[in-house]
Amino acid sequence: MRFLIALIGALLLAAPASARSPIDGQWVLAVDRFGTAEYWTLNLEARGSAVSGDRSGAALSGTRRGARIDFTVTDSRGGRFAFAGTVAGARITGTADYPDHNKAGARLTHGFTARRLPDRPPGGPRTHDFAPTDYANAFSADRAPVLTIWPGDTVRTRTIDSGGVDAAGATVALFGNPQTGPFFIAGAEPGDTVIVHILKLTPNRDWADSLDSIVSRALTPALAGKAGDLGKAVRWRLDRAGGFATPEGAVGALAGHRVALRPMLGGLALAPPFGSPPMSTGDTGRAGGNMDFPEVIAGNRVLLPVYQPGGLLYLGDGHALQGDGETSQYALETSLDVEFRVELVKRKAIAMPRVESPGEWMVLGQAGSLDEALRAATSGLVTWLQQDRGLSLSEAAQVIGTSIRYSVPNLAGRSVGVAARIDRAALPTARP
Repeated sequence: MRFLIALIGALLLAAPASARSPIDGQWVLAVDRFGTAEYWTLNLEARGSAVSGDRSGAALSGTRRGARIDFTVTDSRGGRFAFAGTVAGARITGTADYPDHNKAGARLTHGFTARRLPDRPPGGPRTHDFAPTDYANAFSADRAPVLTIWPGDTVRTRTIDSGGVDAAGATVALFGNPQTGPFFIAGAEPGDTVIVHILKLTPNRDWADSLDSIVSRALTPALAGKAGDLGKAVRWRLDRAGGFATPEGAVGALAGHRVALRPMLGGLALAPPFGSPPMSTGDTGRAGGNMDFPEVIAGNRVLLPVYQPGGLLYLGDGHALQGDGETSQYALETSLDVEFRVELVKRKAIAMPRVESPGEWMVLGQAGSLDEALRAATSGLVTWLQQDRGLSLSEAAQVIGTSIRYSVPNLAGRSVGVAARIDRAALPTARP
């Protein structure tokens, strides 16, 4: 009997030490910096009253007493950040004491909130079915995630067209390339790379809209003078079973004309970094955007740099088909069923979007002019060869000098895109 009593006592004493605290796990911390939210990943672990963990890699320590939590973070430059808050379920609210970087020794007080991320479900990667009910007209870090997913997970969802029209023909969002998302990718932090494996892109209606236009960047003055009557809407009929499109009501030379469908996503992006404003879904940036790259198709994978906790993945602006440049201003704009899988590469930063197909490496340079976009794309491909093949600059110059090709994905936006491409067969063997 004395042995049984002693055993029960030992188990009771051990239980608090081994039990998981309600604050244990990963949180997303948002600090209100004079009206601009700064986001961090917060990993917390409580043992008794002691709290430990990190804020996006910077160690933290503190205490918890009841609902009260206090912790301090010291960053790599020696800056000290003190947080005092109240825990209420899956949320913490409080104030943060920050150094004033404009005045030595001065301090500033900011409000903060933190939300706890759900734990990863047991078992392996999962498949999520997500039906959007609203859409985003900006690539923003401030929009609440629609779903938390983990590396290896697959998502089945849908997009609407660039005018905000869904599969049933109803206007459900504002025009201007409304996007589905964002999807929060657990574990993604600034300095990482997200890989989006595009598994399926399927038109979910029988029509698409376009124009009989030619963008001004592609016109000579002589041709521009003859193009005044262009810009009329053209409806295309999609034969989804046959895999082709025809211009509706076409006569003359286009009577019976048809083109093979090649569905693609015009929009794919992660959220921009802290200090950058939300980006319109008509624009592009370092983490993607309205790229309108015809190689963002099923079977290819898109690599994007992470600038915010969770990456925050947006996708939209489905096209049944688009030629290089999107010279008609609109491609064959339609709504799509989308299936994708995410992969996370930790502590590997890239400077701009990359696309891999079974046969090619492609880097998308985007800028205000074709010259600048060309330079960005070339630089991005050289960097890729150096990072993943271990080439010197001289060796990379020799490889691209014999094997690089260029295409112009986008001429229709405020910025333009140039893709630098190289066949996988032309890649040298990776250096150990």
